[in-house]
Amino acid sequence: MRDEPCPLTCHLRVYEHRAHTVLELRGEIDLLSATEIGPSLDRVTGRPGARVVIDLRPVEFFDCSGLRLLYRARARVLDGGGQLQLVCAHPLTLRVFRVTGLSRLLPPQPTLEAALARSGAASGSL
Repeated sequence: MRDEPCPLTCHLRVYEHRAHTVLELRGEIDLLSATEIGPSLDRVTGRPGARVVIDLRPVEFFDCSGLRLLYRARARVLDGGGQLQLVCAHPLTLRVFRVTGLSRLLPPQPTLEAALARSGAASGSL
């Protein structure tokens, strides 16, 4: 695994794991933190053929700003022909995903290992 420093925020950790870039979001994901996370997220998700996992397990609060980040990440990864997986186990956040329809577009997995297994079984698109 390779850690990259997070220049603007403590809300994001980026590392490589089993040929995937993992974006681990932390703490409260709101308008301020989403603004700080956005450039790093765009850099990773804009790579052609990117294999990305967004891990929300350390997130304590997640609002519509976080949803916008996820929708944008999904669009960018798909446009580049890559794969995006989501890890989330928090009941309230999962409810938001169900209500907004995000869980149909980007089915959340309970663990990083489950997301990586799903990625390995995927054909290259969501």
